Amino acid sequence: MTIFSIIFPLIFVVILGYFSSRFSIINRDGISGLSRFIFNLCIPAMLFINMAKADLSEVADLNSLLSFYVPIVLLFGVSFFIFNRFSKRSASVLALGASYSNTVLVGLPIISAALGESFISRVFIIIPLHSLILFSLTFILSANKTGKLISAKEFANLVVFNPVVLSISLGIIVSLSGIPLPEFVVESLVLIAKPATAGALFVLGANLFFLKLGENLTTAFYLSAIKLIFLPALVYCSASYIWPNSLEQIAILVLLAASPLGVNAYLIASELKDEPAIIGSTVVISTILSLFSFSFWLYLLL
Repeated sequence: MTIFSIIFPLIFVVILGYFSSRFSIINRDGISGLSRFIFNLCIPAMLFINMAKADLSEVADLNSLLSFYVPIVLLFGVSFFIFNRFSKRSASVLALGASYSNTVLVGLPIISAALGESFISRVFIIIPLHSLILFSLTFILSANKTGKLISAKEFANLVVFNPVVLSISLGIIVSLSGIPLPEFVVESLVLIAKPATAGALFVLGANLFFLKLGENLTTAFYLSAIKLIFLPALVYCSASYIWPNSLEQIAILVLLAASPLGVNAYLIASELKDEPAIIGSTVVISTILSLFSFSFWLYLLL
């Protein structure tokens, strides 16, 4: 399978979503409703059913977690220090923009297309801590600067009760319990999960139209470069030499790290009222440039 054949169908769906918004084929309210359907039902159903059926003894690996999260936290910390030292902007939100990956909307479809669906359960064991770690660091450091703490309810809704985190956590519980799910439940969840990948990519493209490129594009380009060049390179080195992983697992970790900035980072910036224009621009730019990042790493690893 060529790199073009892996990436083109995914990019096509994103472009289709973008032009559906651009030419008002689906209006903003329709996109909003579709987004809620995909993110609150389809994706959680897919994550839950795959995690519930996974053999955790095979996919749970401390080396993978260390290889992925140590570089992420390190890059977040270095970015925070640099922005805090040399920029007048909010260092915590910009550090999030340099290190948070769109693992579900983009990383998951790329890995599924490149390696096959049998590797998806390995992705799910990586994802749950992603938002928890980075959002927590962002909230804590932002509160330390402004003196305004986010409420426990807001934090729980954004992180703990996030549909992605919650569905994977429940799937892990079911898997560890050893209790088989009734076949009619499995078939129902599989049916709901079928639109997840295509729907997520379509919604991503549709929302990119509304995330207008604002001012301060230079900062957005810097964040995109850090996110797409340094983070996957750090993960590759850690997964290959510090905490050795199999070749397939290295590919999974690097492709997750090479994913563009996640849209949730824009939601966090908006919630904190802190640099949403820059983060929104970075989502758009990094998503476009991720085509080159994925092409490079797919060529190198596959």
